Amino acid sequence: MKTIYILLTRSGTLLSNLVYAVTGANYTHASLAFDEDLGCLYSSTRKNGYTMFPAGPSREYLNRGAFRLRENVPCALYALEVTDEAYARARRRADHMMAHGNLYRFNVLGLALCGLHIRWKRRRHYFCSQFVSEVLEKSGSMQLPKHSTLMHPNDYTRLEQLRCVYEGPLAGLPQRRKMAFDESETVVSVYLGLALGLVRAGVSGVKNIF
Repeated sequence: MKTIYILLTRSGTLLSNLVYAVTGANYTHASLAFDEDLGCLYSSTRKNGYTMFPAGPSREYLNRGAFRLRENVPCALYALEVTDEAYARARRRADHMMAHGNLYRFNVLGLALCGLHIRWKRRRHYFCSQFVSEVLEKSGSMQLPKHSTLMHPNDYTRLEQLRCVYEGPLAGLPQRRKMAFDESETVVSVYLGLALGLVRAGVSGVKNIF
């Protein structure tokens, strides 16, 4: 048996705050990890770690980007025990989507409809909890209580198959506390990252998400 980890957060970004304002959910973002140290997380989110766009299947790191800047946001870490075969399929699927990220987009419309409990699936478009749900379900890691396009991050807190490993502020997450942080990452460097992300996204990048 092996373990897949699901990290739930309320990141404090503009989109996160909007979802929180509408739903009141404790958690508005979901990510997957395949190693106990959470050295790399998988989700469908902002690609450069700072700006909302471009977005799609991306790797996240607890000591970079939004997770670096918002260390006091609430989070919960859950563990899911799976067979070796299911673990391998889930990791292979997640890695494939990361390697071919240019083929996928962030599911903006699907996210809005999810908030209205309306099922709508668009090929190669994913929002964060939809991404996590499809990787888990299609790998045989677990059966979901509803369609992946209707899964909210908060829904994972109510699944009996999951074991809560940690709940509290992100800064207190044991795995994050063990990580090294680049002290050269200042406010100036963050804003440069924001500017670079906006340039990379461009008008065409925004068009491609819809």
